[in-house]
Amino acid sequence: MRSDWIDLPPEVLGTIEAHTGPIRKVEPAPAGNHADVAATVHTAGGRVFIKAARKVAADTDGPEVRSLRNEARIVPHMNEFAPRLHWTVDAGGWLALGFEHVDGRHADFAPGSPDLDLLAKTVHALQVARCPEVVRMRVERRWESVAEDVSPMSGAALLHTDVNAENLLITPDGRAVLVDWAFASRGAAWVELGLLLPWLLKAGHSPAGAADWLARFPSWTAADPADVDLFSAVFAERWRRHAERDPAAWVVLHADLTRRWAKFRREG
Repeated sequence: MRSDWIDLPPEVLGTIEAHTGPIRKVEPAPAGNHADVAATVHTAGGRVFIKAARKVAADTDGPEVRSLRNEARIVPHMNEFAPRLHWTVDAGGWLALGFEHVDGRHADFAPGSPDLDLLAKTVHALQVARCPEVVRMRVERRWESVAEDVSPMSGAALLHTDVNAENLLITPDGRAVLVDWAFASRGAAWVELGLLLPWLLKAGHSPAGAADWLARFPSWTAADPADVDLFSAVFAERWRRHAERDPAAWVVLHADLTRRWAKFRREG
């Protein structure tokens, strides 16, 4: 459960304000689940977006802190795509990151939305970007508990791995900014598109319509169909197991969306 800004210890707040100056207003983020605290703060110098996570113990990072450390390591190499990281605070049993505030709205992935062109442009750019050495996660490891051989998903391409509508912000001047790089990985380029599929289905695309939309990406059309079938099956199975352990509404929905795609691959 996300914490409130007031849950931050005075030591942490003081260290944050050493970077920002006095904080005049705090707006909690309406979405996201990879930090204990996420908010836009208003200061004399402007707005800053802050994500913070509580450690398990003084010298022990929990999963949220580890994800923020991963993001802090990667984002400075992603200036083409991501908001700039201004500072990092590690104090009082918490890790906090201060990002450039992006004035934008969440993208709309619905069929016919003009935002789909911005999504395609962003994904095309990701597909040809160099994967920095600081990206250490290997995407295929996600499915090692489900399949004996996950090597078809391995590779050296840069993958954001969570290009959903809430993570793609559209600015008033029409730019697309991709946020939340906590789980950026390296792998086969086409896997990024496979991970995008549930979000297209959620936005109202049919499986066939989503497949048609993905056909614009060379990595997807060049992928071995057997590899895509394997990915689709293990993707659905992993989320099925996740939903059994955690029947939260969003988990159950994601499990159903991945199941629908796997069924389309089997029967198509």
